[in-house]
Amino acid sequence: MIKLEKITKIYKNSEIETIALKNIDLEIKEREFVAIMGPSGSGKSTLMHIIGCLDKPTSGKYYLQNQDVSKLSDDELAEIRKNKIGFVFQAFNLLPRMKVIEQVELPLVYSGIGYKERRERAIKALRDSGFPEKFWEYYPNQLSGGMQQRVAIARALVNDPLIILADEPTGNLDTKTGEIVLDTFQRLNFEFGKTIVVVTHEEYVAKHAERIILIKDGELIDDYKVKDRIIINHNYHTLK
Repeated sequence: MIKLEKITKIYKNSEIETIALKNIDLEIKEREFVAIMGPSGSGKSTLMHIIGCLDKPTSGKYYLQNQDVSKLSDDELAEIRKNKIGFVFQAFNLLPRMKVIEQVELPLVYSGIGYKERRERAIKALRDSGFPEKFWEYYPNQLSGGMQQRVAIARALVNDPLIILADEPTGNLDTKTGEIVLDTFQRLNFEFGKTIVVVTHEEYVAKHAERIILIKDGELIDDYKVKDRIIINHNYHTLK
């Protein structure tokens, strides 16, 4: 599904040139759950931004479903983001005066989809993400941090994306609440076949994935299967 060939990203200003990524070769298959791990400043978020079509590489090629997206226009990249990629960030990015179900509907409002279909798709996304129905009419300030992040996951799901990209999704959460969020990602991967890419600096979070990509100083230094993977609900073993 995702193939990067010799991806390099250089940021320049009038005096300084910063190499964020150096010759990254990477493939991620459909239905994989992958963690991109590295310390702060390693380039992992830059890599996620390129995979998510939020940024363009300085050189190299990026293929998404066999389409070279590395040279597409901003408008073409926006279409790919809208239709193929769901984003979950460390900050929940919820609007304080909108109810949960309205938050999830919001991407569909921007797409010009009518109320009936919006509501149906929002309900499906909330159910698929395991968000309890009794909280659908709540506002963000009535929810815990973990519940707010699950709303953000449902919102990322509402366009039925091929890939969900999560940048430090448990960074603002305690360990127990973070487990609920990671369980949601595992459920989406095992039950619904979603391709999940999580960016994290924490090995504990990364070990919930099936594969870890290790980034340091802008270079891919390791790529390995997780031997002692943490699976929260062991019933998932029978689903994939």
